[in-house]
Amino acid sequence: MSANTTGEIVPDSEHKGIVAALPQPLRDYASLARFDRPIGWWLLFWPCAWGLLLAGGEGRWDLLLWMLAGSIAMRGAGCVYNDIVDADIDRQVARTAARPVASGRVGKRAAWIWLVALCLVGLIVLLQLRFEAQLVALGSLALVAAYPFMKRITGFPQAWLGLVFTWGAPVGWAALRSDRLDVMAALYAGAILWCIGYDTIYACQDREDDALVGIGSSALTLGRHVKAGVAAFYGGATLLWALAVWLLRPDWVALLALLPAALHLGWQAASLDPDDGDNALARFRSNRTLGLLLALACWVVGNA
Repeated sequence: MSANTTGEIVPDSEHKGIVAALPQPLRDYASLARFDRPIGWWLLFWPCAWGLLLAGGEGRWDLLLWMLAGSIAMRGAGCVYNDIVDADIDRQVARTAARPVASGRVGKRAAWIWLVALCLVGLIVLLQLRFEAQLVALGSLALVAAYPFMKRITGFPQAWLGLVFTWGAPVGWAALRSDRLDVMAALYAGAILWCIGYDTIYACQDREDDALVGIGSSALTLGRHVKAGVAAFYGGATLLWALAVWLLRPDWVALLALLPAALHLGWQAASLDPDDGDNALARFRSNRTLGLLLALACWVVGNA
């Protein structure tokens, strides 16, 4: 397998704006933190916003902005850590062989320093939250540390990613209140299934390489049932979000707030072509819109 190791645009990179204009050495560090792929930090941020808004956080723009900053920094830190751990695997996968650590453009020592710097930004954000939310946020560290190893021991690492990448939902809830944990749990559980669904879509791009390398993937495990699997995960997510809404506000009218998000997920599942990488990537990235639609629903229900 031949791979691009010169720092050119990789297939899943949006690589626009400021990142594309950076000199190569700085671009490598920006790419290492996936600043060229902003979809990741949006997917990390939206569950934070859902938890905050469903908890009644109307007008708390300060917390929303801090959580966005934390999502950018900690998603970047997670990607750096993942690339350090997975460097040997990444070299064997066409889509990831050009990543800065895998290609050797950034050494592991420099990557660790960059990781610490990003974590310090995350620490600043953590200190803006009330104590209860700080404890919840810190509870994710063990899950984050274990995630890169899940693909080596399970055929469904996306389930672990769901636990990690949607942890912002309980953090956002705890930032304002410590009661109604049933509502928070239903919101979080739905977010986990949503994450498994969208990351299964993303994994469709790597099925051949993952099989050759011998690592686990829900797209491989589901095989020819990927579309049905994604539809099931998205359907389960919608039902759990409806439960969260009903527990908080038992009113059939309140459930209508979820309709735009449910229709969007239905479109993703129905129009997905697992064998078309561009189609899968577009459906994956469209979850940025899903996040906004659900945030609006949480705002309507949480502040009615």
